[in-house]
Amino acid sequence: MTDTQIEEPVKNKTYRTLGISVLLLLAVVIAGVWGTFKFVEEQRARDIRNWEIRLGIVADSRAASVEEWLRKQEQAIGTLATNASLQVYLTQLVIETSENGNAITEVPEAGYLINLLNNQAVISGFWEPEEPQVRANVSRPGRAGIALTDATGDLLVSSGSMPPLNSMIRSAMAKAGDGTAAFIDLYEGINGDPTFGFVWPVFAVQDEGSTKDIIGYVIGLRTVETSLFPLLFQPGDTLQTAENYLVRRDGNLVQYISPLADGTLALTRKLSAQKDLAAAFVIDNPGDFAISANYLGNKVLVTGRALSIAPWYLVRTVSEQEALSETDQRLQTMLGIFLLLIFAVAGTVVAVWRHGTSIRAAELAVRYKNMAERLKERSEFLKIVTDQQPTAIAVFDAEDKYTFANSVAAEGIEISQEEMIGKKATSVLGPTLAKEIIEMTNLVRQDYEPRSVVSRLKSSTEEIPDRVIKSDFVPLRSARVNSKEVLTVFQDISDVVIAQERREDVLRNLVSTLVAFVDRRDPYSADQSRRVAKVAVAIAGEMDASEELIRTVDIAGNLMNIGKILVPPELLTKTKNLTKKEMGIIRNSLVASADLLEEVDFDLPITTTLRQLQENFDGSGQPNGLKGTEITEAARIIAVANAFVGMVSPRAYRGALGFSAAVKNLLEDADIRYDRRMVSALINYLENRGGREAWKYFSENVDHAPDEKET
Repeated sequence: MTDTQIEEPVKNKTYRTLGISVLLLLAVVIAGVWGTFKFVEEQRARDIRNWEIRLGIVADSRAASVEEWLRKQEQAIGTLATNASLQVYLTQLVIETSENGNAITEVPEAGYLINLLNNQAVISGFWEPEEPQVRANVSRPGRAGIALTDATGDLLVSSGSMPPLNSMIRSAMAKAGDGTAAFIDLYEGINGDPTFGFVWPVFAVQDEGSTKDIIGYVIGLRTVETSLFPLLFQPGDTLQTAENYLVRRDGNLVQYISPLADGTLALTRKLSAQKDLAAAFVIDNPGDFAISANYLGNKVLVTGRALSIAPWYLVRTVSEQEALSETDQRLQTMLGIFLLLIFAVAGTVVAVWRHGTSIRAAELAVRYKNMAERLKERSEFLKIVTDQQPTAIAVFDAEDKYTFANSVAAEGIEISQEEMIGKKATSVLGPTLAKEIIEMTNLVRQDYEPRSVVSRLKSSTEEIPDRVIKSDFVPLRSARVNSKEVLTVFQDISDVVIAQERREDVLRNLVSTLVAFVDRRDPYSADQSRRVAKVAVAIAGEMDASEELIRTVDIAGNLMNIGKILVPPELLTKTKNLTKKEMGIIRNSLVASADLLEEVDFDLPITTTLRQLQENFDGSGQPNGLKGTEITEAARIIAVANAFVGMVSPRAYRGALGFSAAVKNLLEDADIRYDRRMVSALINYLENRGGREAWKYFSENVDHAPDEKET
């Protein structure tokens, strides 16, 4: 056999092998190209799903804010409708006007109802500042307010800013005739202001809820330009074309009831409810997601939510160009790179694969070995450092098992540090101590926000003081992307807390001693400062003030008369009218109170508050002529409380005023000497919180109410 005969089979085998390799490589290239296009398509679909989630989160947030706001407005009117005093007075007003033929101005109950409606309107927001009158002195109709009608819908009394009743209000009153609250949908009110409201039926006292027991209706109207529409804006939203707005169905049309990004005002745009319109899609499919056209015809990503209280829909959109332009550009780049890589690598992948794999594996083995050694050294160093700390430090994984614990964390436990690793908190600490730790670690894992909690551990005996532990919980998400581990640090702060509590007790005893000393020198106004503090605390509580503000008005109210120790006793007990000079001496005692307490460290603005008690809301007070919010909130509260207590308490030179007369005087000086909000809060406490009954002893010149206890 010749060499040619021997080489021929070898060549044929080589060509056959080469052909198979080419076919396999071609198949790999085709599969790679197809897979690249498929990958790009899936990436775009994934980004669109991510946008659906992002838009849904914002839609849920804004819808919840709008729902909460609407619920508060409905509750404000509903509270009036179920007010027992209002039911009684409205019943009497209807009897006097409808059955006895008396004019409303002749019925005493009408004045109480008007004051009640005015106060509720100011407190709950169903009130708008009066606009200036025209030169002809023709009063402008109001833009918002609260009104009472009889069962036939005739207007009886209203707040000072109540607009006239229109057909939409009348229609809602007809619905409320069924015995349930009715919603007054958004409409253009006075001056084109978007306005809405609620109608609540008022039943006779002790009725059974039947429609025949309806004696009238409470109507509440308010504008939404500066209260509802700002809730549509998402805090921290950085998208240029993102938009949130409200719509409602109007027959075959969609009406945009909130302002739009192109400058369109609320209630001024209506469009046909076409299938490709974003707002129409939300109305037909609330909660779903789509790519549709907005009111300008631009393609947008859209989702929305239906509101339960009002027949409205919240729409959240962002332009398709802004949302997906970066995605499309990135995917096109990825497509080009992948195709280049496929064709470039295809020619060399077979030849270099095994060689490259062996070299890479050896390098990785060395690298991982070095990393393991460094990690071990750092772990030992971390253990040494944490064991020297005076606080207990531990790390818990997603199942609340120990992954780390220092020596302090193991103190008092029967197992060692090493044995704690891998065990659950309940098995190491017991179910009682571990319960709070597990609850806090679960909260931290939900939003990856650090949290702290202070716990007081009661002592079993009186000889051993309680222990106060400050626990810090920190997420370790930065260590590994999907990590659910939580770092916990437990610090015993018993000494600090006990010292602070003792300081509070000393301060309280000092205040009580100083107040008692002043009361002995001025028998005619004894206990006044305590009463002022009591009323000030009630006003602050009615306004949902912070704990710091409540403590400030309490201490400052008690100490406001300390300066009277510098006033001659004969002046404090004088039974005749005081001269202008004598009144000045007594007024200056307030500033003297601040001077005497200047060096006392209260950790609260006590002296600042005392120095501003004679400032007036309109700027006409003294000593610095401060105006409005330039006066601290604490000083504005105590000023109202001091004036009220002074008027309803007897003095050496005059008798006590009645509560109603005192309230009238305060209202006359509202926005002049006093902040109207504080006056309204005081009136609400008197009328709806039992203040009249609780403080009636103020006019009897006794030190305490019959049921009051010393604290």
